[in-house]
Amino acid sequence: MLRQYQLVDRVLSYDPEADEALLNRAYVFSVNAHGSQKRASGDPYFSHPIEVAGILTDLHLDDETIATAILHDTIEDTVATPEEIERLFGPNVARMVDGVTKLSRIEAQSENERAAENLRKFLLAMSDDIRVLLVKLADRLHNMRTLHFIPSPEKRRRIARETMDIYAPLAERIGMYEFMKEMQSLAFKELEPEAYESITKRLDALKVEGEDRILKIASGLKLLLGRNGIEAEVTGREKHPYSIWKKMSERHVSLEQLSDIMAFRATVATEEECYRALGVIHRRWPMVPGRFKDYISTPKRNGYRSLHTSIIHAENMRVEIQIRTADMHAQAEYGLAAHWAYKQDSVRPDTQVSWIRDLIEILDHAESPEELLEHTRMAMYQDRIFAFSPKGELIQLPKGATPIDFAYAVHSNIGDQAVGAKINGRVVPLRTEIEQGDQVAILRSKAQEPQANWLNFAITGKARAAIRRHIRHKERLEMVALGRKMYDEIVHRLPTPAGDSALKDAIKRLKLADEGALMDAIARRKLTDAQVMEAVMPGSATGAEAAPPPQAHAIDIKGLTPGVAFTLSEDCRPVPGDRIVGVRHPGKPIEVHAITCAHLSDDDEDWVDLTWGDKAEGGVARIAVTLKNEPGALGAVATLMGQHKANILGLRLDNRDTTFHLNTIDVEVRNAAHLMKLLAALRAADAVSSAERV
Repeated sequence: MLRQYQLVDRVLSYDPEADEALLNRAYVFSVNAHGSQKRASGDPYFSHPIEVAGILTDLHLDDETIATAILHDTIEDTVATPEEIERLFGPNVARMVDGVTKLSRIEAQSENERAAENLRKFLLAMSDDIRVLLVKLADRLHNMRTLHFIPSPEKRRRIARETMDIYAPLAERIGMYEFMKEMQSLAFKELEPEAYESITKRLDALKVEGEDRILKIASGLKLLLGRNGIEAEVTGREKHPYSIWKKMSERHVSLEQLSDIMAFRATVATEEECYRALGVIHRRWPMVPGRFKDYISTPKRNGYRSLHTSIIHAENMRVEIQIRTADMHAQAEYGLAAHWAYKQDSVRPDTQVSWIRDLIEILDHAESPEELLEHTRMAMYQDRIFAFSPKGELIQLPKGATPIDFAYAVHSNIGDQAVGAKINGRVVPLRTEIEQGDQVAILRSKAQEPQANWLNFAITGKARAAIRRHIRHKERLEMVALGRKMYDEIVHRLPTPAGDSALKDAIKRLKLADEGALMDAIARRKLTDAQVMEAVMPGSATGAEAAPPPQAHAIDIKGLTPGVAFTLSEDCRPVPGDRIVGVRHPGKPIEVHAITCAHLSDDDEDWVDLTWGDKAEGGVARIAVTLKNEPGALGAVATLMGQHKANILGLRLDNRDTTFHLNTIDVEVRNAAHLMKLLAALRAADAVSSAERV
């Protein structure tokens, strides 16, 4: 453990103007506050924050950040208060200490909720001051270095999984690759101990055989570049165990089959020499197609800049080479921390952490802990591609992204109003996958709104969170509208009319937030009719049957939205014009059936009479068509449906013999009358033996 004077001397060695008194006060306060507390290793607890501070001195961080590291566990694990920290160390340190604090006393129902709430608070604090993230990453790194002292295997695995899922990707996103690699290796050792041991043993064996090979290749590269007038420092290394295991898993190959386990770095003086060195190397050895990446002209979102290439060296051996300047290397090793300045009038490099703003927007949109963790991991994990707006703005997206992801990356309003897209000048559907370097233009309409089916192809956390938020909002509006009509039907059965004051009293008795919450609860069947009657007029529901009588008036729902507040039954597939009824299930959307549906039951069902709204048009019906087994029969049916303006959405061959074959067809029609005309036309066709609605 670093002694007090050693820690202070470290900071003063790179920042002579640092506040020495602040560091000394923080050191003494932490030692006194943690007192006789011990870690799982048996060491004094205060050794942990001191070691975290030591890690951050290697990054040459400012005195406030070092003080925060020394104090980061005092609020959580000692009797120290935020007010005391602010009084002794100033508002900046107090705010950062509060941001780093893990808040373990949060009341939560599940591990996911605890993890999500911690992540939520941490990201919000981090968005205000990125130094919070730097302290947190150093804290996690030291905890991982001492993970083996924790006796509980379940706790070790939980911490390792959290590190792999959240903290290593966070380190990668701000370019702190050394932190990322060490965290991944330590987590991998805990999560996959057998794989870790196997790969490590084989790497050790290869190292004995190939140590001279690494030196030989590095010397050869340096000599080659020198002969061409480029002075370079060349170093070589083997990739770390987790990186190798990941490649083995992705490519389904053994370690022996993995040819690119060696990586070399050439550090040159200028950006121009980076490209000259690349040309020299490619002239000497053949390049592996598809493995060249230019992160100098198009840096990664975390600011990482370098040239990457893979070549086929002697004996058909693949070798990865990175070419960069010394400044680029500092950025690559320590990322955002390499150039973060905290003195007055310094400029915060917010462009390096713009992705954090996306995470903050996800916080606003995510409803459940699982959704927050899912979207956050999406935002941090996926490999990136680059696409351009029509004005030439560079937009970074994960691989597999579609125009809907692009639209939301530009602005939420553009995503909400997207109706189509142009990729490289060609109109394409919103589900089209964007390729590296594509130019994307979003086609918009103010009448458009997010669609539920966008979730099938939107992959960014920001897009999915925004779409889900809109769907929930629309669902609530429709549920409130439905609940209001059902409420009117319920109070119609009361002995005497109920006024507005009775409604307000009912909301209070049921302990609901407002009138909308009451209507939503009624529509979702969270409240029975008897409970509502009793709340509105106490004593009115005495002796009432559990199942209420059917409504006296049909509920007219306009603009029925499948998949949101209502779902159309897959059993009978009702279309406008059919007589319909809704079935309520606790906590689920209303399920709309045709009144003739064979799957409707009088037992244990809560029915709601429904009618189609005036503007209801369009639905998907399923029909069974028996065709003669002759050439052109199916084509004739398709042509006939096209003539009748019916759109085929799905077709399945169910049975076939020498004479006939039975097809089930899902067809989009305007209404029931349109469907009847279509069936009549099919039955009259020579190729059709029979046509019936399923």
